[in-house]
Amino acid sequence: MLERLDAIVQDIERGWSSRRLLVVGDLMLDKYVWGEVSRISPEAPVPVVHLHHQTHQPGGAANVAMNLARLGAQALVVGFTGADEDEKLLFEGVSANGITPCFVQSAEFPTITKLRIIGGRQQMLRLDHERLAPRSEEDQRQLIETVLKHISSCHAVILSDYAKGVLTPMVCQSIIRAARDSGVPVLVDPKSTDFSMYTGATTICPNLGELARAAGFDAQDLEPLLDAAESMVSLYNLDFLTATMSEKGIALVRSGQRVLVAAQARQVFDVSGAGDTVIAVLALSLASGLEPEVGVRLANIAAGVVVEKLGTVPIEKHELLAALTPELALQAHSKVVSADDLALRVALWKQHGERVVFTNGCFDLLHIGHITLIEQARQLGDRLIVAINSDRSVSDLKGPDRPIVDESARARVLAALASVDAVVVFDDPTPLGLIVDVRPDVIVKGGDYNPETVVGAREVESWGGQVRIVPTVKGFSTTRLIEKSKR
Repeated sequence: MLERLDAIVQDIERGWSSRRLLVVGDLMLDKYVWGEVSRISPEAPVPVVHLHHQTHQPGGAANVAMNLARLGAQALVVGFTGADEDEKLLFEGVSANGITPCFVQSAEFPTITKLRIIGGRQQMLRLDHERLAPRSEEDQRQLIETVLKHISSCHAVILSDYAKGVLTPMVCQSIIRAARDSGVPVLVDPKSTDFSMYTGATTICPNLGELARAAGFDAQDLEPLLDAAESMVSLYNLDFLTATMSEKGIALVRSGQRVLVAAQARQVFDVSGAGDTVIAVLALSLASGLEPEVGVRLANIAAGVVVEKLGTVPIEKHELLAALTPELALQAHSKVVSADDLALRVALWKQHGERVVFTNGCFDLLHIGHITLIEQARQLGDRLIVAINSDRSVSDLKGPDRPIVDESARARVLAALASVDAVVVFDDPTPLGLIVDVRPDVIVKGGDYNPETVVGAREVESWGGQVRIVPTVKGFSTTRLIEKSKR
């Protein structure tokens, strides 16, 4: 379990948008032909795909930048392209997602494309358009100059190597030295079996096969592989090495220390792009000052999300936060939020298509009537917000002897309930301002209210929401509990 998850979630929600990351590597355009298969061709024993539609999106190093952008960060991407129509599509694709494209055109090389033909949910065929040959030294120098202009203004650099000719030893070492001189972490997703070209990086992030080829061991022999990885940390002057091991999880290896994070149990549709997601989340974590062990755990959770998707699809911020929800639910203090943080959290819930329910009250001396209201309110949607009056507000409503329990304790007790997703304290006489800010789908009140007397009813109905009245449990109230205790 992640410790201080509330602080991590707050950083993801608010801090990651201020992080600026630079991605350098092999740019690609992923094209898809979508259709259905209903018969085998009479001309050859191959399936006939009935075309429905075609799509395209940034791939390769550009997909790493896409993951960063979807997680809310500022991303720049540098790499070679051809002077062709695919370069224009790639430029438009990254720009439309808020990524800054810094392309270096190499006239004798086409923009790399991968065309995938999908029948139903099954990839039938892939066609690659590329030229595998070294770029000129002039092209490499131009790329290095482009990168060096931006390093000092970035919080992390990712080298995304797909072995297509961009990340030569000269390019890698020029970038790594400049980044480390500026105190900027460098993360490498390698393809070369010679890890010496990445010497001095903060971490190298190979998958199990890549690590095995670099070490010269069988990928099934995990212990010798991790021994080799530990040696590589010292040999190549790394801070640590991060190995993604598919269903085995992710290993973080330092000199004399190993941490193995078990994979999340998921239904796997497509692993393409999972490595891009891992390095993007890990880079953002390091750029935000999180410990590598925390970054690896976040990256592992993120990878579990993207393998459930078909095709190379980046992770969304709200998907990562939703995947953290089960752990968040076990840490009550993580649910107690400020009004500003609540607004951000609600926006992410709604982006994920979730129905938000809101209820409010003093909740002084929590009793069965309160519990019943909360449980019934939670059944009306996917997320439940409980807004509680501040101590000053309770005193104004109930008298100087109230509340019995202070606002921080009331909030913490409510947050411990499984039915509750967020607790917020408001100081105004009514929660109207809070309701207008978060725009819930449903407002729930208990007791003798009617929709006309519920604060915020008119507002919530104006945006298509509902007001629901839940009957109280007879015989239970805070006032009765106080009177009973006095007797």
